[in-house]
Amino acid sequence: MKQLLAAIFLFNFYCVNAQQNLVKYVHPLIGTEKMGHTYPGATVPFGAVQLSPETDTIPYEINGKYNGDVYKYCAGYRYEDKSITGFSHTHLSGTGHSDLGDFLLMPTQGTLQLNPGTASNTKSGYRSAFLHNNEIAEAGYYKVKLDDDNIIAELTTTNRVGMHQYTFPKSNESHIVFDLMAGIYNYDEKNVWTYVRVVNDTLVTGYRQTYGWAKTRTVYFAMTFSKPFISYGQKNYDTKQPYRGFWGKFNQSKNFPEIAGKKIRMYFDFITEEAEKIKIKFALSPVSQENALENLRTEIADWDFERVKANAQKLWNTELNKIVIGAPEATKVNFYTAMYHTFINPTIYTDVNGQYKGLDQEMHIAKGFTNYSTFSLWDTYRALHPFFNIVQTGRNNDMVKSMMVHYNQSTLHMLPIWSHYANDNWCMSGYHSVSVIADAIIKGIYTGDANEALNACVTTAKHKNYEGIGYYMDVGFIPADKSGVSVSNTLEYAYDDWCIAQLAKKLNRQDIYEEFIKRSANWQNNFNSNTGFMQPKLANGTFKNNFDALSTNGQGFIEGNSWNYSFFVPHNPTELITKMGGKKLFATKLDSFIYHAPARCIFCRNRRYYQRRYYWRLCTWQRAGTSCSIFLQLGKSAQETQYQVRKIMNMQYKPTPDGLGGNDDCGQMSAWYIFSALGFYPVAPASTDYAIGSPIVNHATINLENGNTFTVDVINQNDKNVYVQKIILNGQPLTSFTLSHTSITNGGTLTFYMGAKPDKK
Repeated sequence: MKQLLAAIFLFNFYCVNAQQNLVKYVHPLIGTEKMGHTYPGATVPFGAVQLSPETDTIPYEINGKYNGDVYKYCAGYRYEDKSITGFSHTHLSGTGHSDLGDFLLMPTQGTLQLNPGTASNTKSGYRSAFLHNNEIAEAGYYKVKLDDDNIIAELTTTNRVGMHQYTFPKSNESHIVFDLMAGIYNYDEKNVWTYVRVVNDTLVTGYRQTYGWAKTRTVYFAMTFSKPFISYGQKNYDTKQPYRGFWGKFNQSKNFPEIAGKKIRMYFDFITEEAEKIKIKFALSPVSQENALENLRTEIADWDFERVKANAQKLWNTELNKIVIGAPEATKVNFYTAMYHTFINPTIYTDVNGQYKGLDQEMHIAKGFTNYSTFSLWDTYRALHPFFNIVQTGRNNDMVKSMMVHYNQSTLHMLPIWSHYANDNWCMSGYHSVSVIADAIIKGIYTGDANEALNACVTTAKHKNYEGIGYYMDVGFIPADKSGVSVSNTLEYAYDDWCIAQLAKKLNRQDIYEEFIKRSANWQNNFNSNTGFMQPKLANGTFKNNFDALSTNGQGFIEGNSWNYSFFVPHNPTELITKMGGKKLFATKLDSFIYHAPARCIFCRNRRYYQRRYYWRLCTWQRAGTSCSIFLQLGKSAQETQYQVRKIMNMQYKPTPDGLGGNDDCGQMSAWYIFSALGFYPVAPASTDYAIGSPIVNHATINLENGNTFTVDVINQNDKNVYVQKIILNGQPLTSFTLSHTSITNGGTLTFYMGAKPDKK
């Protein structure tokens, strides 16, 4: 009783205020080391602008070949780097491929330099050395001292506008470099065209079109300075343009107001006093320069940097307070940094007037919803969107509506695979929009036409010329001699088809249900009962020779091997266990996977590192965290789930720059952590059940958008007490290791009692 009263006291202490200052627990530098897959700059929740430093200019290719080092710069920033090349306005968070890095600004003083220079000699260009001791990264705010020029740079944002504040030394030669060539995953011909219009001595507008991950991506901008510049100029580095017209009548390099070309760098000159602040407001638009200017004037009407910063952090605090936890300090940093990561993507892709550019490259108006982009769906369907169905229901509703307008504008009549700035970059496998849509409708989130959404799901799933779907439909699997990712695609499609079946069942569309529940069993066609593994199968129906369950090369899988994917049947683990010989044999095999299976990977020659990732992949269902839940089907009951989930949380998530074991994947892996920390996880989205794990928080209150609150209270929680002894839901014992969605959304209290030894009952 004393322990219970103490726990209740602590809970009340942590949750007494509706709005706690939770921004202080966010650590934007987590995940920036080595891989550089998160960025530490300024953004607001789901903001169109992600204003962040870049730390090098690594090209995508060298001498016509892919440059492997560019992978380290997916987000533009690496903690190990010792120089900053500038501050750009668009980034991707935690992706394994990249794009963006638009519109780089860099303040300098002294002799003007328009090249970025080199990391080994920072004074050879406009870049600058910096020290982490002089760097501050917070939610909605970034600050750093640029040592080479003794300039303080500060950044903050609104949804569509980035605000810079540069504190200069006294100088007659102060400059702001505007690099329109810079970008992430950059290569020589990536810039299709750039246009700049100098309207007056404080206002500049324009656009840039690039050909990258997004095939046709145009971003418009409006930039205004707090102080008039005394002169400006540009250099066009495009030496290959054969036709130059008659523009030679003008000196376009200095103080010329209309600039166009593929490779443009600009500069703006100032005279500054000691500690003088020059501020910049930089707005983006997917539609037009005029809209960018309207976004700028609407969202930041004055030059009060501190007010904009305070508003950005207020927005973050509101979002972070959707879940208020009691836990040790390190856990709080992990938890709220994870929440921060989950609320970066998808990104708003609508101007303040409701306009956006559609997949057809035409202007549309989002009526009754906010349009979103940046859907990394192979990752985020697993935990991020299910997390939104609890804490971001309004936004997820709009995200599904965004997927539907994407479908309606698509000439291919497909839902998004990887939606990216009015494009689909078609990255990764599956058609996982259907998982997000089905989950949102089944859980009562989506307010649009559910039958229309189901029809879009069906049409997408029957697009025969997309990545093996035709073979999958005709013979029940994708032949290995027709596709290099035949097995993983078959498994992904089978799960997606189950989602379509569940949605059809809810909508009483029996014909569709029967068709797709049958298709959802296609995973069995790649299961070899003689070996107990998922294996590539040839068009003639025989399994491919030279099978290697450990290899990721040439075995029919994407970012994994047969050991990983052989456990990927989240929608029917019971049948999978039967196929593998029953609970005892299955448990033995899963044990081997966890504790003994070695790893050979073509992507990473560092065995120790890859073993870490291999273990990571096991209990995260290819970044989802569901395979541990399969223990619930075994004689081991839930004890192994609890042990492994807790171990992963402690081993793979740390409040340090190298605190993420791999990609965060647009918030997916952070969503895994949040669910796991709270003690439950969505094993198969489109189901309303969550599997019970091992909570790492002491207390949590989830403040739901419907006005209800759901409380998680954990008794005797510590590093040793990882095993659940009993669970009480609203005063009644929970008799299974599953929790329903309505149990959460109706509000109530879930109480875990923890112990150091498994309760095998």
